[in-house]
Amino acid sequence: MTERTEHPLSGFWVPTQLERLYYGPNSVQKHLLSCLPSSSSKAFVITGSSLASKTTLIRQVEELLTSKHHAGTFSNIKQHAPVAQLDEASDAVGKDSSIDTIISIGGGSPIDSAKAISYRVHEKSKKFLYHITIPTTLSAAECTMIAGFTNADGQKTMVVAPELVPQVVIYDSVFGKETPQKLWLSTGIRALDHAVELLYHPYATEVPARSLVLTAIEQLFTNLPKYKADPKDEDIITGLQLASFASLYPIGTNVKGGLGLSHGMGYALGSPYGIPHGITSCITLASVVRLKAQNPEDAAQLARALPFIGQSRSGDDKKDAIKMGDAIEHLVNDLGLETRLSEYNVGKDQVPVVAKSATRTDSGPLFESVSKIVESKL
Repeated sequence: MTERTEHPLSGFWVPTQLERLYYGPNSVQKHLLSCLPSSSSKAFVITGSSLASKTTLIRQVEELLTSKHHAGTFSNIKQHAPVAQLDEASDAVGKDSSIDTIISIGGGSPIDSAKAISYRVHEKSKKFLYHITIPTTLSAAECTMIAGFTNADGQKTMVVAPELVPQVVIYDSVFGKETPQKLWLSTGIRALDHAVELLYHPYATEVPARSLVLTAIEQLFTNLPKYKADPKDEDIITGLQLASFASLYPIGTNVKGGLGLSHGMGYALGSPYGIPHGITSCITLASVVRLKAQNPEDAAQLARALPFIGQSRSGDDKKDAIKMGDAIEHLVNDLGLETRLSEYNVGKDQVPVVAKSATRTDSGPLFESVSKIVESKL
């Protein structure tokens, strides 16, 4: 069931199945074992090669679990979760019927892969795996019931079920400190993308959705520059992890469909051209906000964010929404994240391809607007 929230005091929100949220330094060490669903649980770890080979974090988790609870680790999940690695990881999990828990460690790709594996397990056994996630970026994949992965043809595919939302999220600043700075910052813009698009989403509730995302916007604008100046400050890292959570958790499970145009453009640009989703948000969000400013309803919501980033409202929603778009662009530039599509070999011939994929049409005002945005980013 969905209900459009046309009035701030009329709405409908369904929470996810999240059971626990831990945050702060050493949260994994303190709480991981107590999060297992039973004293005899067997857990399989899903992660990427960088975390497994360049840090000691995965080994620490394996040692915490001990042989009693650790059923195996798959550490070859790549950007955009290619289906070949997903198939391989699914096969590894499927060989052990005693596995009841999956632990994802990393960014959106390991988290989405773990969700997809749980979905596949359910298709065979009618049971979903208990999912504990330890995010190491700000992508907020841990907050949704969507699992995205990339087919062999490079196109993004998704499976959706409320049961795919992880039961436990552990934000540990010790793990966050190991994330490369540019990846952390760019996924912070991804979190900002979530917050902004949820702010003007027609089915977003006033509480908790818009109230929380306004807080997320404030914290992201405040703490991303601080993180750039000092990427090892664990208080700043934790603050950004909580802002990431606030940017997307309040979507709940009743909102159907995509978040908005910036996300649609991100999917059109992401896996087909090998562009990380944090970077796609750096490319698209400010321009989409300025486009949304042309719509009075969207402009009114966007204008609400200005006081949260230290700017005053003028009373002209359109001008204020455009001002918000400009502020986002300045933030991206100040963080050193300005990116051109030509850096990823996206040429002018791809403009209509991207616009068609993002808008699901090949003509009309929206197609033309998106085409202009893409062309301006070449």
